[in-house]
Amino acid sequence: MPSIELQSRRFTTDRLDTHAFVAGDPQKPALLLIHGNVSSAVFFDQVQAELARDYYVIAPDMRGYGKSQLEAIDATRGMADMSDDFAALLAHPDLGLAADAKVHVVGWSVGGNVALQLALDHGTRVASLTLLNPGSPKGFGGTKDVAGTPCYPDFGGSGGGTANPDFVAFLAAKERGSDAPVTPRNVMVNFYWKPGLALEPAREEAYLSAMLDTTAGATTYPGDVVDSPNWPGVAPGVTGMNNALSPKYLDQAGFAALGAGGPPVLWIRGADDQIVSDRSMFDFGTLGELGAVPGWPGAEVFPSQPMVAQTRAVFDAYQAAGGRYREVVFEDCGHGPHIEKQDAFLAELRTFLREQGA
Repeated sequence: MPSIELQSRRFTTDRLDTHAFVAGDPQKPALLLIHGNVSSAVFFDQVQAELARDYYVIAPDMRGYGKSQLEAIDATRGMADMSDDFAALLAHPDLGLAADAKVHVVGWSVGGNVALQLALDHGTRVASLTLLNPGSPKGFGGTKDVAGTPCYPDFGGSGGGTANPDFVAFLAAKERGSDAPVTPRNVMVNFYWKPGLALEPAREEAYLSAMLDTTAGATTYPGDVVDSPNWPGVAPGVTGMNNALSPKYLDQAGFAALGAGGPPVLWIRGADDQIVSDRSMFDFGTLGELGAVPGWPGAEVFPSQPMVAQTRAVFDAYQAAGGRYREVVFEDCGHGPHIEKQDAFLAELRTFLREQGA
């Protein structure tokens, strides 16, 4: 059966000029696919085409990513800029959704945090959540336990300064090569999925191009950088995605309080994820322990952030309050289950959606 064609469209709201790929029949149940950091909706290309046989599938680019308008991210609002953007998109008359229509939301990586925020702030539009290796509800970096206790009062070790400056420079220069360890291509093939995954060359190039469509700098990725007297010497600023992910501004533990009134949740993660895990290779606690960042003060002061354990604790509390969630772990899989295990992902998602009557 031929794939459904993805339509590249633009929707102007009072917040943003948003680019989105749209596919399928607007009369069918709607799915909203939210991409991760340093990526775009292009990373959903194949699964969007498959899902569009049975659903109306909308895959937008976040502000400053992909082909959407460059607009600063107010990090002090956590994920709220992005969730408000997408709520405005869902209300756009040209999208074809009824004013009271609920959508099933799929969020990958930081897109999972945006999805959680959408449920918190615009819950009347959310029918269900499917979260693929989502960032911790307690933010990214600088916390030491399941409760999300900060390692330092200034939340040092999180924010815009957590990004490798060489990677940011390569991103800004639109570097397509692989001659340095932290070029966008090498970061993608070694961390976006489990190393060794063989993609068709054209697909790899398309995903690399999607990474390079990220606006690198102080307003989008990674955000402004602030010095800290605490190891490793950086604290969160006030603009950009990595600052928005800082636990100084992002605490979504309140999702648990939605309880029985909240949407059902399917949590899918790869067992070998190196980005979002209890020993993330992007976390200063892990890097310090490994000697990659000198001066590590030790595990009592700055351990690896238990990202998966923090997520599970919030979802367990959500379940105890009457909410519903299911955790599914794909073995031999890294950070991109929808790419690495596409058939298994689609099977799990379709089963979950059928359970919700979609």
